[in-house]
Amino acid sequence: MVSIRRIVLDVLKPHQPNALDFSRAIAEAGTDYHVRLTVLEVDESTETLQIVLEAKSIDFEAVQSAISDMGGSLHSIDEVEVQNDAGVN
Repeated sequence: MVSIRRIVLDVLKPHQPNALDFSRAIAEAGTDYHVRLTVLEVDESTETLQIVLEAKSIDFEAVQSAISDMGGSLHSIDEVEVQNDAGVN
């Protein structure tokens, strides 16, 4: 099975929820998620974020759902690291 180990996302979100609550909600989408969120740009009603997510196996659909549930929009996947776990015990 191929697992997503690290992914870097470009996300646009409204000012609320704040960056801390947004990060927590993404971290709660998985069991061992490590989230690093950087605010890149702020305008009148939105914030542009870079989100770096690392875990043993990332459920990308759950992450996308968490982002959209908080009013965010995924602009792009800027970097991804995957690993083929087939045959690994």
